[in-house]
Amino acid sequence: MYCWLIIAVLTLLLLISIGALLLLHWDIRKMTNQLEGIIENFGTNELVRTNTQSKSLKQFIKKINQLIYFYKQDQQNKEKREQELKQEITNISHDLRTPLTSMKGFSELLTDPSLTETQRKEFLAIVQKKIDNLTMMVDVFYELSQIGSMDNHMVMERQLLDQSVAETVLMFYDDFEQKQLKVHVEEASVSPVLADQKATNRIIINIIQNALRYAKSYFTIHLIEDENFVRLRATNDVEAFNHKELSHIFDRTFTMDTSRTGGQLGLGLHIVQKLINKQGGTVTADVVNEEFIMEVCFKKWS
Repeated sequence: MYCWLIIAVLTLLLLISIGALLLLHWDIRKMTNQLEGIIENFGTNELVRTNTQSKSLKQFIKKINQLIYFYKQDQQNKEKREQELKQEITNISHDLRTPLTSMKGFSELLTDPSLTETQRKEFLAIVQKKIDNLTMMVDVFYELSQIGSMDNHMVMERQLLDQSVAETVLMFYDDFEQKQLKVHVEEASVSPVLADQKATNRIIINIIQNALRYAKSYFTIHLIEDENFVRLRATNDVEAFNHKELSHIFDRTFTMDTSRTGGQLGLGLHIVQKLINKQGGTVTADVVNEEFIMEVCFKKWS
C-alpha cells in the first residue's frame, strides 16, 4: 500500500511537471510569434507580453522589451537626424545658391562694354561683398563642425565679461551706424566669469550679429550678477513674431525670417547654445511685447 502511494505521488508530480513544461513551451511559442510580429511590423509600439508565473522568464521578457524600446528609440532618433540633415542640406544649398547666383549675374554684367568705369567699380564692389559673405558662410560651417570636438580644446579660465562685451561691440560700430540702430551697453562692473576666451568672444559676436539681422531700431546689452552666474541679457525690438517658433530658435536648421537675413545663415544662436552649454552655462530666449530677449548665463569665477 505504501509503495502504491509513493508511485501515485510521483506520477502526480510527473504530470504536474509535464503540464508546467507544456505551458512554458506554449508561452515561449506565443512570445516567439509576438516577436515575429514585432519584427515584421516594427513601426508599431507592440511589446512582448506573457502570462508566465516564472520570475526568471518574466525578467528575461522585461529585458527583451527594454531592448526593443531602446532600439525603436534609436531608430526614431536616426530618422529624425536624417530629416534634419535633409533640411540642413536644403538650407545650405539655398544659402550658397543665393550669393552665387548674384555673383554670376553681376559677373556677366561686367562683360558689357557699354558700362562706365563708375558702374564697373560698383558692380565689382557688390561681387566682392558677395564673395566675403560666401567666405563667412563656409567659415561658419567649419566652425559648427568643430564645436563637437572642442571639449578637449577649451581653456576655462578667468575672463572679464564686461570688458569683452565692450570691446566686441566697438568692432561693430560701423555696422550699427549703417543699420541705424541705437545701441546701449550698460557700463557696470561685474565679477569675472569662468569661461573659454575664444568661445566667449564667439558667443558675443553671434548675439550682436543676430541683432544686426533682426533688430528694428535698438539693441541693448545688460550684465546682471547673481550668486553663481553673470547673465548677459541682450534685447532688441523685432517685427511680429510667432511665439511657437521660440522652442526652435536654437535649432541648427532654424532661421527667424529668411527674407531679412541677407543671405546669412541661421546657425548663430545654435552655436551660442552649444558653446555656452560646453562651458557649464545656459541660454534662454523669449519675446515680450515685440521685444526679443536673450539671456546667456556664465559661471562666475571662484
